[in-house]
Amino acid sequence: MREPSGIGSESAVSAGYGSGVLAQTKRSVLLIAAFDSQLKWCAGIRDELEARGFACRAVVPDLRSALSDRQIRDAGFESVTHLPWDELLTEALASDVVVCSLTGPITQRLTTQISQTSRLHGGVGPILVVGWVGIIIEKITAGYLDRCGSDLIAVNSAQDLTHFSNAAAKLGIPGDNLVLTGLPFLSSEPLPARSGSIGTVLYADQPTVPAAEVERRYVYRKLMDYARAHPDREVLLKPRHRPDEDTFHRMRHHPEDVLAGEALPANFHIDYTPINEMLPKVDLLLTMSSTACLEAIDHGSRVALVLDLGIHERYGNHVFLDSGLLRTFDQIAADDIGEPSKEWHASWFAGRDRPANQIIADRIEELLASGARPSHAVWDSPYFQSASELQLVKERDTSRWMSQLWSRRV
Repeated sequence: MREPSGIGSESAVSAGYGSGVLAQTKRSVLLIAAFDSQLKWCAGIRDELEARGFACRAVVPDLRSALSDRQIRDAGFESVTHLPWDELLTEALASDVVVCSLTGPITQRLTTQISQTSRLHGGVGPILVVGWVGIIIEKITAGYLDRCGSDLIAVNSAQDLTHFSNAAAKLGIPGDNLVLTGLPFLSSEPLPARSGSIGTVLYADQPTVPAAEVERRYVYRKLMDYARAHPDREVLLKPRHRPDEDTFHRMRHHPEDVLAGEALPANFHIDYTPINEMLPKVDLLLTMSSTACLEAIDHGSRVALVLDLGIHERYGNHVFLDSGLLRTFDQIAADDIGEPSKEWHASWFAGRDRPANQIIADRIEELLASGARPSHAVWDSPYFQSASELQLVKERDTSRWMSQLWSRRV
């Protein structure tokens, strides 16, 4: 391992490092999130760990974040604590378990700093748990490599697991930290698909898909045409967030703004109810490429992925080519609704005898009992050492640049 330099915070070391250093009555878990989707990903893991006697705390780093009080409540939390990065690192190093749902680059920063501190001070360190908060539509390889220095990488699908395992093998990275869990907010046994008439239709909107206002207006008008063609059905448009809120992907054209002045059908409504509360009564879910399609399948709802804008990486629907669910609005209006292909469905729901949260919690307890840290073998790999060195150079250069800029401003 190259000699570490320029690392993090000395306060992290003085606060006590690694499991067993601090006398605790309960094993401690630090949940790290910055946006509502990330907090939602943490919620089920927290519930499972708290049921097993762990003490959990949710924190938000002082980087770009957006969490309103409503978003925090809807994700299942009473409150979160905002921390400067150095304080967050201190708490992470003093915890037994760190569950990080941040973006790949920030996760890489965290794992790099924890690995460097471990090498400096010889501690075992916390168990690092990472994953993806939804369907991966871009940067699949880069996202894995950003997270590879962790102890438990929660993988959402069998297809993703195959891809990550192949990447690890080709780069000489140990892959035994990869665990097929599925998404933490999905069950391992989805309900049977509902049959019969369609009464409630839900369109799960996305902040940036489509990004252009003209395309977004086109989709909304198609949705209203559907409502007019089926006046006996309730058609709901679920925005990702309210106009005064934010998410990781920033919305430029909110449906309330785009539809202002439009003559809306009587059976068409914009609804902000949390989607997990809506799905039990939804007969048909429509979306472009939202992870909500998996939640809907889990609840037994029929699903159609809107095809009218075509297939393109910018829409994220290229990853659904083998799903069997892509449909135009003309097909949807004619009730030509597809069924999930068996292989695609199995990739997301099969191969697991327990829900994701139980798989993750079981693995955490195994690692705590054994003292093993799969991340340490990854830290020894040439790839991780090189990536860590570059990350530390970026940290030093950014810190120096920010200091010089601040000095000039003062």
